[in-house]
Amino acid sequence: SQANFEEDNQKQPAVGHWKTLMPSKGSKEEPETGCQDAGGVDETQSTEQLNMSRLRSSSVEIREKGSEFLKEELHKAQKELKLKDKECERLSKVREQLEQELEELTASLFEEAHKMVREANTKQAASEKQLREALPKIDMLQAEVTALKTLVITSTPSSPNRELHPQLQSPSKAVFRKGHGRNKSTSSAMVSAASQNVTPEPVSHECKEVDSILFAEFQAWKESPTLDKSCSFLDRIYREDVGPCLDFTKQELSELVRVAVEQNTLTIEPVASQTLPLVKVSAEECTGPKKCALSGLPRTCKHRIMLGDSGNYYYISPSCRARITAVCNFFTYIRYIQQGLVRQDVELMFWEVMRLRREMSLAKLGFYPSEM
Repeated sequence: SQANFEEDNQKQPAVGHWKTLMPSKGSKEEPETGCQDAGGVDETQSTEQLNMSRLRSSSVEIREKGSEFLKEELHKAQKELKLKDKECERLSKVREQLEQELEELTASLFEEAHKMVREANTKQAASEKQLREALPKIDMLQAEVTALKTLVITSTPSSPNRELHPQLQSPSKAVFRKGHGRNKSTSSAMVSAASQNVTPEPVSHECKEVDSILFAEFQAWKESPTLDKSCSFLDRIYREDVGPCLDFTKQELSELVRVAVEQNTLTIEPVASQTLPLVKVSAEECTGPKKCALSGLPRTCKHRIMLGDSGNYYYISPSCRARITAVCNFFTYIRYIQQGLVRQDVELMFWEVMRLRREMSLAKLGFYPSEM
């Protein structure tokens, strides 16, 4: 153990190197130098620490400024994104609104187009129906105009055409059209003189004198012809001739006949040419060919009437047919005057009107040709 201790004592200087720290001759200033070195090291370390602190503070400032800048940029970007989101939302709403308006407009256009097509088809069908109905009327009116020209040219009060005035012929020579059919209140007297070859017989001329009141009323009406029965000319004829002539026992049917005659929608046709079935009429209205629908009396009915386009037919006796025909002849002539188709002197037209009034009066009293 002692040997070990000695060995430890010999080894201690080598371990601690204390030999260099011992003062020696000529080395008195060494401690000062060491102090100086220690102070320099401290200054260097403090400078480095100061520089490091400065660097750290500057880096912190840079980081803070950078973070603030980034925050500002982020805030700006967020604002821009919000604005863009709002703009996108607005544009989306505008697009949806435009799409909805476009759909509504398309639907309305299709609906309007279909409506126009339906209306066009309806109008076309109505026009075709009117054309089909107008063609027979046109043919009938052309025939009436031709007959009227014949009447104007060949018949005057001083020299009447006996073909156009059957009442002036003798009973044995009188010629009537058998199976006469009226269509839309056309005049039975309007027939072509050239189609009949009848030798006129001399007749005695009757004396005539113009009534000043009646002629003045006719002149006033002729200046502005109208079918309004409120004027004095037609009011008198309605009261004295038309009304009594169309006054039948069946008052309701008589009123319908009068309206149809005024509106020119009455049709008279012979029973022999009946081709249509009887529809929409009762036994009392139709009465059959053995009972008159207007008078209600048992009579042999050779003709029937239809009021407008109702499809209802009524059998009438020869006397009732003569009364209706006389009124229709009068209305046909004054319509010709109103339309400017009669080119005669006022006095000649007046006498023709008086003749038609006389026919209505005779028919009302029961006088009519036997062929009717």
